[in-house]
Amino acid sequence: MTYFMYDVQGTAVDEPDADTVRKLVQEALASTDTENPDVSLTHASGWSLSAYAGGLLLWENVEDEEAAPGSLDQVAEAEVLRLFALLAAGEVDQIAALDWQRAA
Repeated sequence: MTYFMYDVQGTAVDEPDADTVRKLVQEALASTDTENPDVSLTHASGWSLSAYAGGLLLWENVEDEEAAPGSLDQVAEAEVLRLFALLAAGEVDQIAALDWQRAA
């Protein structure tokens, strides 16, 4: 397994196809559930993207506490899907090159 997702209910989905990724992202972006507000995709490298309703996108390495997490706000659904596809393909450098907002 090279990547997996968590849906808004916290259920893991191993290596979902593009249609399943689209469905899970659309569900998260439309969600008003405050208990489970996001959907995430995590690559075997430890890098993870989490998408929230309203277009908030978080980028972090869940295995490396030294790697500074970043965020983007008001990300359109098409861009979220593009970035999730890049991460699923292991294209971490392309995602990392974006203008992520880092906590001070």
